[in-house]
Amino acid sequence: MTDNFEPKIDTHLWSNKARNLSPYVPGEQPKQEGLCKLNTNENPYPPSPKVAEAIAQVLVNQAQQLRLYPAPESDTLRQALASLHNLAINQVFMGNGSDEVLAFIFLCFFAKERPLLAPDISYSFYPVYAETFDVNLVKIALRSDFSIEPDDYRQPCSGIIIANPNAPTGILLSVAAIAKLASEHPNAVIVIDEAYIDFAQTSDNQPVSAISLINTHDNILVTQTFSKSRSLAGLRVGMAFGNASLIEALTRMKNSFNSYPLDSLAQAGAVASAIDTAYFKEVCQKVIQLREQLTNELVKLQFHVLPSQANFVFARPKNGKAREMAAALREQGIVVRYFDKPRLNEYLRITVGNAEQMKRLIVALREL
Repeated sequence: MTDNFEPKIDTHLWSNKARNLSPYVPGEQPKQEGLCKLNTNENPYPPSPKVAEAIAQVLVNQAQQLRLYPAPESDTLRQALASLHNLAINQVFMGNGSDEVLAFIFLCFFAKERPLLAPDISYSFYPVYAETFDVNLVKIALRSDFSIEPDDYRQPCSGIIIANPNAPTGILLSVAAIAKLASEHPNAVIVIDEAYIDFAQTSDNQPVSAISLINTHDNILVTQTFSKSRSLAGLRVGMAFGNASLIEALTRMKNSFNSYPLDSLAQAGAVASAIDTAYFKEVCQKVIQLREQLTNELVKLQFHVLPSQANFVFARPKNGKAREMAAALREQGIVVRYFDKPRLNEYLRITVGNAEQMKRLIVALREL
């Protein structure tokens, strides 16, 4: 047998469901050393130092506790997040990354006769979940400027799911527009996937998160993650915020599938991150400032850059040859995300890195 021998995959024991699925393909995690990795929207800064301290304390002082199951509902973490957002603990749900939370949401609220509505350009896991859980997904086209128009969603549905800011465009939908959607669809669950919301801000300092609508709209469910703004993609911590009845449905689904989703180390680290608000705000502001600098530099190089409120930008080279530019950057050790899909194939999604990474990118683009 040679080292590169790969056995043929025999699917005759598979179910039809497994055989016909089209799985989600995450961004590349390159193994080559020295690459400037700007393709998966990870935070360029480390998590709060208090995270490592909290995890170390568990390992040193409570190592014996690792033989026990973790707190099944992550109550300490839920209470920390509830206090942070002025909610009750029964309005907070925790999961193993926001992708797991989204899976429970699809099962709880969208597996119905009426369709689920979502933008045609958005997080590419939504169609995968729809296929996996037999949800009838109806895609609503973004406008020509890649924005979401709430009036386009005026049709019967079991729910609406929107990434906000949207991915890969980075464009933000206003809280007022979300409230309008919720009011016009009282019998549907409006899910707002806020993976990147902490990098959004308005000129008048008005709320950008739909969490501000939860106590006035009982059909709004907001998901967030510790992976982006809190630099904890490796811990897999996700959450949902909503009224108590929606959270109870998610809890029932979780306890019918995986009743201990967050391990003890993840819970301890996430609590430490949640309470270190000063560090959190400092990191977010750094990313926002670097995003604006990157946008300005790309505009100077005659890119068309969409107005991003995330930790990435979606930019079109002047000649539209995004595939060739992504390949040329890769040759210089810089990895960005290219989507070979209609309407997206002339754009690059570029993660906001640290100052050194941004300088390296701009120098390379100038040479190209």
